[in-house]
Amino acid sequence: MSLTFGGGPLAGDAPTTVNYRIDGPAHDLFMHPFPRRVRAEVGGQTVLDTEQGHLLHETGLTPVLYVPWEDIKRSTLTRTDHTTHCPFKGDAAYWTLSVGSHTAENAVWAYPEPKPAASWLRGLAAMYWDAADAWYDEEERVHGHLRDPFHRVDTRQSSRLVRVSLGDETIAATGNTKVLSETGLPNRYYLPPEDVRRDLLVPSRTRAYCPYKGLATYWNVRVGDREVADAVWSYQHPLKDAQDVRGYYCFLHDDLTTKVEHQPEPVSPHHPLG
Repeated sequence: MSLTFGGGPLAGDAPTTVNYRIDGPAHDLFMHPFPRRVRAEVGGQTVLDTEQGHLLHETGLTPVLYVPWEDIKRSTLTRTDHTTHCPFKGDAAYWTLSVGSHTAENAVWAYPEPKPAASWLRGLAAMYWDAADAWYDEEERVHGHLRDPFHRVDTRQSSRLVRVSLGDETIAATGNTKVLSETGLPNRYYLPPEDVRRDLLVPSRTRAYCPYKGLATYWNVRVGDREVADAVWSYQHPLKDAQDVRGYYCFLHDDLTTKVEHQPEPVSPHHPLG
């Protein structure tokens, strides 16, 4: 996705359709300031509070927030013996995070003596997302990770004919499709509920959270004795970027067949062929 995935300029499969060349290692780093206040809470206590955060984009990885040491509550941290080595950033040191009865081993890391090419990491530290109970971007709670400013979600109304089937059974068919385009991912077709055979959908316990679209609810598809797990999802209460597909259904599974066709243009009565 974005700069570091899906064919982005810093991805492992960077595009060839460019008129420039990046002279550097196959593993690229790019860091820039994050413009808003970010907080992390553990046990109801704020352990990280920054307005000087930076996002580090790294080939093949989602962006990571680094903050100045003074923006982390140092009394909650204990240095450990754990270390890791990155050939591009250097040797990382780790700290365990403790708040009350909550302990997260090696939850915070930093590069005390970073590689010269990443010297801008000196004085900054990062925290694993799962180490905190809650993260906030300004006053909005964020799940999964911070939104990448280079990641985009667009939804457009489409007249394409979309038909989804399992074997010989049609699950959904519509000419009233929403096309959702998301950075680094193939287009997804979302179908209105009235054009979906909801009697063939079985609720699943699976849930998945997207920082850009929100919480996805899943269904299985059941036709006769055959059931395909987690083949359909929908955003019932989406975030801003997915408001246009609220309540619509998206299908994706190797056992399903999805056909997408253009509708024929209607012939005008004033057209020479009409």
